[in-house]
Amino acid sequence: MESKGPGAPPPNYADVMQPPSYQGAAVNPPYPVGPAMGAPGMPAASYPPHPATAPVVVQTVYVQPRQLGFQPTQTICSSCNQSIVTRVVYSPGALTWLSCGGLFLVGCGLGCCLIPFCIDGLQDVEHYCPNCGVNIGVCRRL
Repeated sequence: MESKGPGAPPPNYADVMQPPSYQGAAVNPPYPVGPAMGAPGMPAASYPPHPATAPVVVQTVYVQPRQLGFQPTQTICSSCNQSIVTRVVYSPGALTWLSCGGLFLVGCGLGCCLIPFCIDGLQDVEHYCPNCGVNIGVCRRL
């Protein structure tokens, strides 16, 4: 594309958008095949073929979430992998303390407000494995 001066009209669109000619382009010859890679003067290492591998079997195991209640529950211990019935221990929780505070505010301050600490139905339940003693979970009242 030659410029014909500042006052010359622009070149024709059809002339500018011609694709380049590829007939005169030199074709690059492929790379020559040389000696095998390796140390100079050493023959190329030959590797044994990969052995056929056995197909991999995938087994899906569905683990049900533990549904621990307020009574001893049958489950599988994650520590010793035994099927067990849990041992339960009652411990004071939020409901126990709220009941104690409520009784104290009502006027049971001479010791009657401590009654919720003696009632298992107002305390949290901790589940333990009877075999290995590991804590399996806690069921909270509130």
